[in-house]
Amino acid sequence: MAGGTPRIFVSHLSGVAVFDPNGDQVGRVRDLVAMLRVGRRPPRLLGLVVEVATRRRIFLPITRVTGIESGQVITTGVLNVRRFEQRPTERLVIGELLDRRVRLLETDEEATVLDVSIRQLPARRDWEIDRVFVRKGRGGALRRRGETLTVEWSAVTGFSLEEEGQGAESLLATFEQLRPADLANVLHHLSPKRRAEVAAALQDDRLADVLEELPEDDQIEILGKLKEERAADVLEAMDPDDAADLLAELPEEEKERLLTLMQPGDAADVRRLMAYEERTAGGLMTTEPVVVRPDSTVADALARVRNPDLSPALAAQVYVCRPPDQTPTGKYLGTVHFQRLLRDPPYTLVSAMLDDDLQPLSPETPLRAVAGFFATYDIVAAAVVDESGSLLGAVTVDDVLDHLLPDDWRETEFLLSGEENDE
Repeated sequence: MAGGTPRIFVSHLSGVAVFDPNGDQVGRVRDLVAMLRVGRRPPRLLGLVVEVATRRRIFLPITRVTGIESGQVITTGVLNVRRFEQRPTERLVIGELLDRRVRLLETDEEATVLDVSIRQLPARRDWEIDRVFVRKGRGGALRRRGETLTVEWSAVTGFSLEEEGQGAESLLATFEQLRPADLANVLHHLSPKRRAEVAAALQDDRLADVLEELPEDDQIEILGKLKEERAADVLEAMDPDDAADLLAELPEEEKERLLTLMQPGDAADVRRLMAYEERTAGGLMTTEPVVVRPDSTVADALARVRNPDLSPALAAQVYVCRPPDQTPTGKYLGTVHFQRLLRDPPYTLVSAMLDDDLQPLSPETPLRAVAGFFATYDIVAAAVVDESGSLLGAVTVDDVLDHLLPDDWRETEFLLSGEENDE
């Protein structure tokens, strides 16, 4: 790359595609690795953390990067697929340097790091962090106060110290567009201290979505570091079945304390799910499927499934019940599949298109039978009905897969397919 290459701010590199010389994408940038140096010398950039197609995170040395331009990174094509493991002398630029509080040497003012820039050294393939974009005062990226300015790395101090109470706003802004599963992957690879800081900065709904995608140990760790009232709010925002699974792993006293702090209706749903054996339809189901009355129209049903908070599996069908049209008291009449809703006029009543031949599951149906039911009828969700004919909830295919896979499948996924691929 030419020595005159302009500086690049690292927030612009997050999620950027990485290509080999043939133009084939090999992964995406998730972070940068730097090594701090003595005195005020700018840190040397060692390489990139790249997430490849299997979600394995590997280290790409900066010497194997031939170009960073037009929103893409070009490599020499030679990749070591071993998992990235951070060394004690290394710092993750996005994960650890953004949001850090530093001090401006010239004025002795405190500032918060919003971004840092990198540049390539002339006539060499080495890169370094050269400048720091900061906001004066203690506010983070989302607090619109304080002057912002870009200064040389040597003009600030505070990067070499372990910081308590580091914010997370700039880091979250960098990963704002990530899916919950991908943000969970980011959190899983952060230090426990940084993970707690990021979790504390997330909105309740966003944190709930991310918790559902994390390994069990990470879930318990994060929940345990939240204030109890906040933990209860996050549990309320989670899908009831996921909240029940998480609470089931906590000590009895802590579990009851959190359930007491939750809204009565949400706590009742979770308690009901916890009453069933874990590997049964009752233990797998969600209590919040899409339920409509028999006099509802296709337009009414489609309006309900357009809810962006619904998972694709839950939005695939609606369940028709006599009033009251909610679980667990609505009398189940049948199911209407999403494709059928698309084929009929908007004014058609859902009662005219019921699929009532497909027998619902009982809450005691074991996991293996549930999986066989899904495979036999090629469905992604199924109603769970009690002996009185009341709709209790629905089991979705993602919950079936969660319980069919090994208990540590999330850890294995985040470690990206285990040791057998290590060279």
